[in-house]
Amino acid sequence: MLLDTHALLWLTMDDARLGERARDRIMHAPRVLYSSVSISELVIKHMLGKIELPGGERFPEIFARSGLVELPFTARHANALRDDPTLVRHNPFDRMLIAQARAEGIELLTADRVLLGLDRQWVHDAAR
Repeated sequence: MLLDTHALLWLTMDDARLGERARDRIMHAPRVLYSSVSISELVIKHMLGKIELPGGERFPEIFARSGLVELPFTARHANALRDDPTLVRHNPFDRMLIAQARAEGIELLTADRVLLGLDRQWVHDAAR
């Protein structure tokens, strides 16, 4: 299972916005992944002054220390962006995350309403 950036933050911060069903999915997943794309998004938001980096000086190692596995963004993932042309104007980080999940054949846990609205059985609501 791949966590989108919101789900990654919510899990790391034990935020109540991460729903019970989502927590259960995470607990029972054989592997829980975070993407290098999410690290990029968090760093950019931090540089813009919008967020503090989770773990402070331990960022991004905090995620691996929590038992999560990094999923690097590859050329194969980039090519998979073409599979969803309707998302061309949507947030590029979210587009990359859904492309990664599709290319890897894994579930995506997200709070993004546009991605949830695609009605894909492998895209799950992080808020539930």
